[in-house]
Amino acid sequence: MILSDFDLESYIKHKRLIIEPMSKETIRENGLDLRLANEIARHNPKLNKGFVLDPSNVAHVKKAYVIEKNDDELIIPAKTQVLASTIEYVGLPDNLMGFVELRSTWARHGLILPPTIIDAGFAGTVTLEVYNSSEHAILLRPGTRFAHVIFATTLNRVKNAYKGSYLRQRGIRIPKVIKKKE
Repeated sequence: MILSDFDLESYIKHKRLIIEPMSKETIRENGLDLRLANEIARHNPKLNKGFVLDPSNVAHVKKAYVIEKNDDELIIPAKTQVLASTIEYVGLPDNLMGFVELRSTWARHGLILPPTIIDAGFAGTVTLEVYNSSEHAILLRPGTRFAHVIFATTLNRVKNAYKGSYLRQRGIRIPKVIKKKE
């Protein structure tokens, strides 16, 4: 079952769904709009085109990204992927999950957000993987409504609520290291 604005207001009022900070205008007909925080993670410009990222190498992952903060504007160059974060801290119970989508206005400008799931039991800010597919840079302003989350209840409580490495994150957390198969 997808939650309506009425359901969302009730979940938030009774603290079954945590959204902090919360403002009434973020509740939409069948979901919540989340706003952009003031930081962005870019691929490290000091790494040359010959660099090959090994996602199982801790040193590679740590040097692959540079996090920048700017209270006024975030610019995504053309044909570039970045990580962004939401202002809102989201806390889900063990019977609620969320589908994160880009607000359509941003998609119409050429931005792409891959399908993102907020797992039951997750708590933290949401990291957004954003790609600018357009031929020009796009300026984003922190505080702008950027992503839309549709919440759905599970038929039963999940047996294994989210306990992953992104739990309780605040701001952007770079990708975790992918373990090598033995």
